[in-house]
Amino acid sequence: MAETKITMLTIKEAAALVDGLTEYRVREMCRSGELPCFKAGKKYLINKEILHKYLNGELVVR
Repeated sequence: MAETKITMLTIKEAAALVDGLTEYRVREMCRSGELPCFKAGKKYLINKEILHKYLNGELVVR
């Protein structure tokens, strides 16, 4: 059985990955539910694959 590795990004890492996207904007997207994420304590964690799908328009969040 093959293992699937899930890469989680912090707000800072997600903002650094995308040109023109600030940490503030990523945080607001998480808080509003616009960007799917998990909260671990005080930190927001974003699945890297989901972030790519969201940015490419493949993922629609309601």
